Amino acid sequence: MRLNAIGRTSTRVTVIGFGSAPIGNLYSQVSDDTALGAVEAAWNAGIRYFDTAPHYGLGLAERRLGRALARYPRSAFALSTKVGRLLVPNPAPAGSDLAAGGFAVSDELTRERDYSADGVRRSIDASLERMGTDRVDIVLVHDPDEHADEALAEAIPALIGLREQGVIGAVGVGMNQWQIPLRIVREADLDVVLLAGRWTLADRSGQRLMDECRDRGVSVFAAAPYNSGLLARDEPGEDARFDYATAPVHMLAQARRLAQIAAGHGVTLPDLAIQFPARHPATAAVVVGLRTAGEVRSAIDRAAREIPQQAWTELDRVSPHSETSPDEDTGDGQGSAAW
Repeated sequence: MRLNAIGRTSTRVTVIGFGSAPIGNLYSQVSDDTALGAVEAAWNAGIRYFDTAPHYGLGLAERRLGRALARYPRSAFALSTKVGRLLVPNPAPAGSDLAAGGFAVSDELTRERDYSADGVRRSIDASLERMGTDRVDIVLVHDPDEHADEALAEAIPALIGLREQGVIGAVGVGMNQWQIPLRIVREADLDVVLLAGRWTLADRSGQRLMDECRDRGVSVFAAAPYNSGLLARDEPGEDARFDYATAPVHMLAQARRLAQIAAGHGVTLPDLAIQFPARHPATAAVVVGLRTAGEVRSAIDRAAREIPQQAWTELDRVSPHSETSPDEDTGDGQGSAAW
């Protein structure tokens, strides 16, 4: 699988990345064996970039991913995790994290926002312990939607310091909105932005950020290419999800129109969805949330399927337009993305 450089660093990632939120029991439980099988299938398919975060299953995704990757040479893959949410004892557990965080795990722990320099170091140390590894290659500041000033003043400089010391390979931010990442790209020395759901076949609202990253030599990890499931089926059903909720009527209608175009060219909506983000030159990897070995194999098949150029031409003519004004450089998009 093709390797791409991250910004101007020596860190390399495969064009398809493994998103670990699903093996952190996103929405429903996954067995240890199923999670291990998904990572093993990804490795056998050539995936060598794996993304995780403390947020995913209150550390479960990090633990499972660490155990699964322990069998492979550490120098053979790139690993990213995130900072900004420390895991601390929950003073009032309810029994499940589903309502609070969206993960089917016990909630003896809870998330505490911390974008301070000290919080960054504590978060990385805890992640290393959970994953059982001695280093991470890429560290992303996770969802600083209402904490952009603190992230710029403390978290990002702390990470840049670690990069300069050679402790980590690349520094970035991970969010499911484009406005605050655009500000951070302009004000900080980032290597990469993980943009979830805003540069997809159905939602191209991140175009301005994508172009800015291209011009500045900042890489993009385009995450959530199926927009929480809206684009994951050949024909989206009434139960399709968009942005972690039931898909609005207009988004469902739009997805069905895109599915018709795909069928007219002998391919499927998921084929187009997984390949679309990589068409922008800033994209270094498309990060796909994967739960089972079967999902991994399907994603790889979709990514390899030949798409006629005429299909892209027709899709570009009916390109979905953002409802966000292109003049807006800042925003307060909703956090707690599950990519």
